[in-house]
Amino acid sequence: MKCAFKERKIAEFNVVILIFIFTEKVIKIMINDILEISKIAGEILRYGFGKQFQIEYKTNEKNLVTEIDKKSEKEILKFIKKKYPTHAILTEETGEIKKDSEYLWVIDPLDGTTNFAHGLPIFSVSIGVIKKDEIIAGVVYDVMQNIFYSAEKGSGAFANQQKINVSKNDDLGLGVLVTGFPYDVADNPDKAFERFESLTRKARAVRRLGSAAIDFCYVAKGVFDGFWEVSLHPWDICAGKLIAEEAGGIVTDFDGNEIDIYSKRILVSNKEIHQQLIDGLKV
Repeated sequence: MKCAFKERKIAEFNVVILIFIFTEKVIKIMINDILEISKIAGEILRYGFGKQFQIEYKTNEKNLVTEIDKKSEKEILKFIKKKYPTHAILTEETGEIKKDSEYLWVIDPLDGTTNFAHGLPIFSVSIGVIKKDEIIAGVVYDVMQNIFYSAEKGSGAFANQQKINVSKNDDLGLGVLVTGFPYDVADNPDKAFERFESLTRKARAVRRLGSAAIDFCYVAKGVFDGFWEVSLHPWDICAGKLIAEEAGGIVTDFDGNEIDIYSKRILVSNKEIHQQLIDGLKV
């Protein structure tokens, strides 16, 4: 009886190990595919940068979309539909493509459209993959710097295959932060101006780059010590959140609570100054 029980437990353990190995291989294949299509999409953006292109407006004149956004997204969608035809997709321009799948691809084909449209070379391609509500893989391609930020769940974060980590600074007064403003900034949503003033007074410096996906990655790399923003969208958050966390950072709302990709208050830091940032955002 004891022998049969032991054999059953060994068999169950072996099954768990096999599932783990299989999952790891699947994620590794997916991250390589994400890197491949990010590069293709990035080439479309690089080719279109600085050239004449058509601009359209979405919610208002601050919220732009160009024909290059659409070309980039079209190429990404074609790739996913061919290689992962059963997977669901959520993109900035097309919206949601529903499938009965445990996988969801979350895509921003051009994060930093305003920068792109005005000739400012700070923009990215952002692609994340969620399985059963957990982000398992993500890539942010900083196109003009030619840097691929990537992460797989539980495997660390990388910039062009070099491991990256958040900063160790524990003093907000010595910190350099980054933020952004939503398209309805004129309405001062969620006290955006008051929060900006508060942290500008407390930190060494605050920067604004215009690409939330890159902001996440710069915290992951230790360039910035923290990042906050309101009214972001899932495609702004998905890949960057995983990259920041895998680099040793923390991503919460303004009260320190866990978030998902649909959350509207995003706070990212190196952990060391997180509570200081939470306190600084109370206005």
